[in-house]
Amino acid sequence: MAITKLLVLYTGGTIGMQMSADGLAPAAGFEARLRAQQAQEQQQLPTWLFRELLPPIDSANMSQANWLAMVAAIRAGIEQDGCDAVLVLHGTDTLAYSAAALSFLLLGLAVPVLLTGSMQPAGVPGSDAWANLFGAMRALQQGVAPGVQLYFNGKLMHGARVSKLASATFGAFAELPRQRQSLRAERIPASLDYRQPRQPVNLAVLPFFPGIQAAQVSALLDSGLRGLLLECYGSGTGPSDDAALMATLKTAHERGVVLAAISQCAHGHVEFGVYAAGSKLASAGLVSAGGMTREAALGKLFALLGAGLSQAEVEHWFALDLCGERAD
Repeated sequence: MAITKLLVLYTGGTIGMQMSADGLAPAAGFEARLRAQQAQEQQQLPTWLFRELLPPIDSANMSQANWLAMVAAIRAGIEQDGCDAVLVLHGTDTLAYSAAALSFLLLGLAVPVLLTGSMQPAGVPGSDAWANLFGAMRALQQGVAPGVQLYFNGKLMHGARVSKLASATFGAFAELPRQRQSLRAERIPASLDYRQPRQPVNLAVLPFFPGIQAAQVSALLDSGLRGLLLECYGSGTGPSDDAALMATLKTAHERGVVLAAISQCAHGHVEFGVYAAGSKLASAGLVSAGGMTREAALGKLFALLGAGLSQAEVEHWFALDLCGERAD
């Protein structure tokens, strides 16, 4: 479907950075540079409206508050300014995290949202900035389905299935394959609609590693966490013979903490019943993320808990595919 007005939302990141005394730093004033480059290249693009979140940030400083600010700006662009597509300009360090979070925070939104950025700043010889930016705008002009996607290095990728796999090459992002289909939610509840207000949530991610101690996990859980994403080995195993660790997890779950498990393997998925070690984790209260990426699982936990859902409700919806994020 052809778009009539595009919202370009600038958050900062490498794409608009300029040199400072301390190195590359986020810079305002990107709209003028974008319009000048469009005129220079004589790009025939859809009508676009520029908005920026101030101050522009290095995406290494991305936070839940920034995600909520993006949602508010996107809603304003659509509901008040009449935009029917959105392009978010974002730094690459946490681009996949934001794409995943927005995938869940914008459930039910009937317009396409693309995110892009660049590995080198606009204006640097040989940069990928303008190719990514104008490529994303042309993709929207040609028609993109509603939902959140990432455009990078000439590719459209699912917002909740993408990860950054390289730190220097232009093809830094890849969409992880869906290994098998998972149970899809029959509907999106009103409580998870994009118009539903969200609150910040105390979340953490912790990988299992040889030598992890129950006291370390307990200290993290005692910091007021409402959700903990555990990166397990392989198909969802961990040091299940550590009685103290299992008791720590079970106690946390009993007091309402949501415990979710992903695989440390880039192409892995959690299936607790394969090994006894995995079954013990499930009995301690962990819920499987299936084949979700770390970014998707974290963003989904935030969207569910931030909407005020109970532990049981979070675990129910976490286990279902809401927007194509799971690969069980």
